[in-house]
Amino acid sequence: MRKRLGMITPSSNSVLEPVTSTMLHGIDGVSAHFSRFRVTEIALDAAALSQFDASAMLPAADLLADAKVDAIAWNGTSASWLGIGRDRSLCEAITARTGVPTTTSTLACIDAVRALDAKRVGLVSPYTDDVQRRIADVWAEEGIAPFAERHLGLRDNFSFGEVEPTTIAGMIRAVASEGADAVVILCTNLDGAALAAALERELNVAVLDSVAVTLWRTLGLAGSDIAALAKWGRIFQTSRVIQ
Repeated sequence: MRKRLGMITPSSNSVLEPVTSTMLHGIDGVSAHFSRFRVTEIALDAAALSQFDASAMLPAADLLADAKVDAIAWNGTSASWLGIGRDRSLCEAITARTGVPTTTSTLACIDAVRALDAKRVGLVSPYTDDVQRRIADVWAEEGIAPFAERHLGLRDNFSFGEVEPTTIAGMIRAVASEGADAVVILCTNLDGAALAAALERELNVAVLDSVAVTLWRTLGLAGSDIAALAKWGRIFQTSRVIQ
């Protein structure tokens, strides 16, 4: 039976939809469906933070439920600076409204780090200094304090999707050189998924791209075959999720 995956998408994101569709190309019986709400910038001021209010996100989930999706993901990383509890509450609210199991990019990344038993996590993002510091604090509360990090100092969400893959690869190599055993590309508007498998072979570290990992976790919730995407990186070779 066909599995339908529902993805709640930031409006200015130009990466996650084509990347997800490319990853699923040739995979029989699985399709991805997208519902947007407005997100234009990533910052810690009140206006930027208010973009992620559940009242804006829940209607997008309702529209996905109309397509009878088998799992829903908030395909964004906002809880990494707002607090992980925000995503857990959002997932509970979406499932209560729709009856559909739900995850988020941040929760999926944390699940992936734990599933691979990574101990020294490198964090790569496009974000500003203050957002990156907040992310480190939030992740540390989950027992995953970043071991090394690189960020680009960008605020405009659309601009993240314009970052060249060579720049992303350079940041991954930098944190790997400092001793990270896993690298999280924390942003679903960075075009890093296609880099993961090759860099894993080159650097002998796990590379966990947010878009790819969100797909990994959503496939698992929907009961789909994760191993069919094994060529996209190590995470697709494990279905183990440690809560």
